Amino acid sequence: MLRQLLLGGVVSLGNIAIHAVVMATVVGTARRALKWERRWPQVWLAAAMVATVGILMVAHVAEVGVWALAYAILDVAPPGADVLYFAFVNYATLGYGDVVPVERWRLLGPMAAMNGVLLFGWSTAVIFEVLRQAMRSRDQKG
Repeated sequence: MLRQLLLGGVVSLGNIAIHAVVMATVVGTARRALKWERRWPQVWLAAAMVATVGILMVAHVAEVGVWALAYAILDVAPPGADVLYFAFVNYATLGYGDVVPVERWRLLGPMAAMNGVLLFGWSTAVIFEVLRQAMRSRDQKG
């Protein structure tokens, strides 16, 4: 069990590092972009939000890929299972149950779910921060 917790923790920390870099980049870029002069503030706000959410989705897919890679290396999924699908189901907490981990790695699924919930929450906070910055920028200019 300790081995599962340690390896799951390492993968989780790797994903947290990926997410931290993406989050810092998104917030910093939004701050700079929202200072630019623009003619159509509503269109600009929509574009900023679409870009923000799109980048966050790419980050989440990359993080699922990290889990899938770990599953493949450790032989977590049963033979013939699609590890990317298995990683998505765990990370997004769908819990279909159609693919279950092999007995010796059964804690990695819940750890991936915990990691996904945490990172989805963090992404939600960043989306609201970008929106807050945009609204403040609009109010100061208008």
